[in-house]
Parts: sequence; structure tokens; C-alpha cells
Amino acid sequence: MAKPYYEFFCPVKVIAGHAALEHIPFELASLGSKRPMIITDKGVRTNNLLAPIEASFESTDVVIGFIFDDVPPDSSLETVRAAAQAYRANNCDAIIAIGGGSVIDTSKATNILVSEGGDDLLKYSGAHNLPRPLKPFFVIPTTSGTGSEVTMAAVISDNQRHVKIPFASNYLMPHAAILDPRMTQTLPPHLTAMTAMDAMTHAVEAYTCMAANPISDAYATAAIKKVSQYLFTVLDNPTDAEGRLELAQASTMAGIAFSNAMVGLVHSLGHALGAVAHLPHGLCMNLFLPYVLEYNKEVNGDKIADLLLPLAGPDIYSQTPANQRADKAISMLNTMRDRLYALTKLPRTLSETGKVSKEQLDDVAEKALNDGSIIFNPKEASFKDLRAILEKAW
Repeated sequence: MAKPYYEFFCPVKVIAGHAALEHIPFELASLGSKRPMIITDKGVRTNNLLAPIEASFESTDVVIGFIFDDVPPDSSLETVRAAAQAYRANNCDAIIAIGGGSVIDTSKATNILVSEGGDDLLKYSGAHNLPRPLKPFFVIPTTSGTGSEVTMAAVISDNQRHVKIPFASNYLMPHAAILDPRMTQTLPPHLTAMTAMDAMTHAVEAYTCMAANPISDAYATAAIKKVSQYLFTVLDNPTDAEGRLELAQASTMAGIAFSNAMVGLVHSLGHALGAVAHLPHGLCMNLFLPYVLEYNKEVNGDKIADLLLPLAGPDIYSQTPANQRADKAISMLNTMRDRLYALTKLPRTLSETGKVSKEQLDDVAEKALNDGSIIFNPKEASFKDLRAILEKAW
């Protein structure tokens, strides 16, 4: 059934393939940029991932104005101010983010300060508080999970007040996302698994939650199919360029899907657990995905049943009776998590993390109840419901 009304928006140019990095100077020049600043972290630089990008500028008029590699795993207001200061001191005119979620969020926030001037990032926090477009901004992801390269959101920590500050604006979307398999080939197995399950959750929630629409559905199901097909290929052969590119595309497609269709209870619980136990986001997604689908099944079992096709392929889908497809889809995800645990020790339960105590579960449920993502979950959840899901995930 067609929705009575929906909106779909993705202005980000996607440049993908085996020589995508070499296109960056041309793209920058077309936006009038001559001195981009690279924002990254120490790990990316140590792994020599900047080398092909630096090489792509050698025979061009574009000069890398500065490389800022001081982004911590959990970025803060101080980091953003330091990056903005370096940008101004080196007369830069564009930003290239090279890294995972924290680097991309730092770059989005830095772009606010260098475009708007001043040092007060907080006055732009919340939704749609940016008055105009920002400086040219490109993202080169080095993980295949967050989808941040195509979203309008960023989160920065305020270490003084111990809170995470959200930013959301269409102007935070990058001008281009560059997907090149060379950037993820050195990603270790556990991070490959964790980030892929982050992308899988984005896609599954985008498809099964309340703001889904026909266009986001197409992106979501394509992303699920790619993760299902290529994740284990890549874990068996980490340098497989084809598989790495497919996972990068899956992450971007899932990002486009959920930034238009929103996410639900897996994210509410994941955000809450991340805040309480300081566990990585992708890990939190992996912990809760099957249990939330189980909880939602009585109200949207038909949507969950649809997932069996991209998860398992046409043979298993057609051999499974229609009334058993939702359960089979959930069981496929559980099998996937078991295989990932066997291969990479990616925890499947709260107790397997070794970082969560039973005493913390009330706090997690309380925070999840107040998380914005819960609004889009197809089935309402009370504190007691959330507590029950956490027990199942224990």
C-alpha cells in the first residue's frame, strides 16, 4: 500500500569504485576548493591510509592545507575547536573527513564553526539551527557501518557536563561520499563484523519501523542483501576488494534508508546501553536486533517476513511457508550472530560483553524509554517491556 504522504531526501553525491579516491581533486576543484584540510585519527594515519589520497593530489593544483589527526574515539567540543583553529590558521577552504563515525561527526561540527565563525558550537545544537550551506565537505569512510557519510546528524560529547550534544541539519550532509575498497581492507575482523551489523540494523529498522516508505525500502532491502552475501566472504578474505566495496555500499545504502525512514527500539536500547556501559554502537546493535524483532513481531510480522528474501535468498524464501517467514528471518539473524561470535568473538548477549552488570539494566531501560528513536518503533514499549527485552538479551 502506498503511504498517504512521505518525503525522501539524499543530496549526497556517491563516488564509488576501485579508483574512487583519484576523483577527489576534480570534485574539489568543481566546488572552487584549492586548500582542503584532512580530518582523521592516528589509526588511519598509522595504517598509511592517507597515502593514496595524498598521491591523488600530486599532479593537480589542489594542495592539502593541513592534516588534523587528533580525533579521539569519542569526539568532544575541545577537539572540534582545535580542528577549527587549525583550519583557519592554515587558510583551508574545504574539509575531507577520513575515518569512522567519530571522525565524520567531528568534521561535520568543525564545518559548522569554520563556516559560521566563532567558537560557540552549542548555539547550533538541536535540529535545523544552521542558517545557510557550509563549506565544501567530503567524507571517505574507513569502516562500513555508520552510514554517517549520507546523514544529516552528528553527535559531539560535552566533557564538562558529561552529555552528548546532537546536531541535525540538511546542511550537515556532505557534498560527496567516496567509497573505495582500499580504505577498509585493513579493518580487523571484529571491527568488520561489528560495523557490518551496525549497517544491517540500520537497514532492518529502516524497513520495519513506522516511517518506512517505498524508496527507503528499496535501499534498505538492497543493503540487507549485500551484508548477508558479502560479510562472511570478507571475513574469510579481508583483502577481497569486491567484497569490501559491496559492504561499503551496503553501509551507505542503509544510511540513506534510515536517515529517511528513521530507526526504532534497537537504537533506543543501543543508545542507552552505550551511555551507561560505554560499549561501541555497532556492538549494541548486534546485541538487541533479534530480541526487538521478536518483540515487534505481533504488530509487523509481515514486514519482518519480507526480510527473509534479502537475508536468505529466493530458494529458502520460497520453501518457507508464509506464516513461518518472520520467525525464519529472525533465526537467520541469530545464525549470523552465532557465526560472527565463532569467527570474531563479537558478543551476542549482554553477559558475553563482560562490561554490563544486572544492576545497570534499570538505568538502561529508563534511558531507552526517553530516547527519541522509540517514537518510530511499530509497537509501543513500557519500562517493563524494555526490562523484559534486556533480560532476554542478558
